[in-house]
This record gives sequence, structure tokens and C-alpha cells, in this order.
Amino acid sequence: MLPPALQRLDSWRVVLASQSPRRFDLLTNLGLRFDVVPSTFEENLDKSLFPTPEHYVMENAKQKAVEVFQRLNAQGTHVDLVIGCDTVVAHDGKILEKPKDEQDAFAMLSTLSGTSHDVFSGVAVCVSSSVHVFCERTSVTFRPLDSSTIREYIATGEPMDKAGSYGLQGRAKAFVASLDGCSNNVIGFPVDRFCVEIARFLH
Repeated sequence: MLPPALQRLDSWRVVLASQSPRRFDLLTNLGLRFDVVPSTFEENLDKSLFPTPEHYVMENAKQKAVEVFQRLNAQGTHVDLVIGCDTVVAHDGKILEKPKDEQDAFAMLSTLSGTSHDVFSGVAVCVSSSVHVFCERTSVTFRPLDSSTIREYIATGEPMDKAGSYGLQGRAKAFVASLDGCSNNVIGFPVDRFCVEIARFLH
């Protein structure tokens, strides 16, 4: 059942502009009814043009939501609200997205080993001509990881579709020494913040 602040959405056609199974599960568990229409927005924004990772993920999320909203409307498909999201890991100011290959995943996890990093999720809510965008930040500290542990983890395939090359909801949970903030944000969607923001936006 939806939280009281979101029950208005029960009669709306809501679309999630993402094919992420983690986001699907998190929003489904919230009680939200929605369709999935993955965005075709090419995530090729120049990171150097954005002053912070927050600005970068919020723009990506906005572009994803707007692309789906405009495409569905152009097709004559009614939609009330589109949710776009983007998640990245940032370490020492460098943005880490999904790994290109196993070598890239190994490099990312080696970098994160024994250090702290931030996870940023940008979320965009598109309703008609209005777009509300926000960002949630979670700080994560990894235990030291040796090369064999990293290679064994990569061999499971789990890191390959995840920002920073790890999934908190999976085997990588054992890598975490401490976490400050929303754990769902690290998994891929800041559910609690979403409830607060969308209630405020639709008020």
C-alpha cells in the first residue's frame, strides 16, 4: 500500500524510465503501480561540464524522464508522471559509472578498496511541462580487498551492470565497513527521499 502522501498516484499512469531490476523492485515494494519504458537517451554527457557529481546525475535523470515523457506523448500514449533516475559512484572527485569490461571493474574495485566514496542518485519527476529534480548522497567505506577477492567477485558477473562495479544488495555487502545515509540509494533508488520530494512536488 502506498504511503498516504503518495496515494494520489494510485489513479495516475506512472512510468519508470529505467530497466533496472533494482529500481523496479524498490518501487514495487513501495506499493507504486507503474509501467516500465526504458529511456533511449544516450548517456554521453560531458562530465567535465558539470561542477559536481550531483549536477551530473540530476541532468542525466532529467534527460531520461523528459525523453520518455515526450516520446509517449508524441505517440499519443497518455501518461501522467515519468520517473527518471541515474546513479553514480564518486571517489576523490572522479565519477565511476558502470564498468566497460572486467578489467575496468577490477580497476574500480581496487580503487574503492579500503577507502571511502560517495554514491549519488539523481531523480527526476516529470509531470506535463514541469520537472522536479533532486539528488541523494550516501557515503560508503569499503574494507581492504585483496586481488583474489576482487577477481572472485567479478567472476560472479554481479559488478558488470552496476555503478562503481558493485551491488550492495548482493555479495558486495560483505565489502562494506560502514555506510552513512540511505542504503536504498546505493542499491539504485532513494525511496524515502522520493516519498518526501514527490509529496512536496504534487502538493
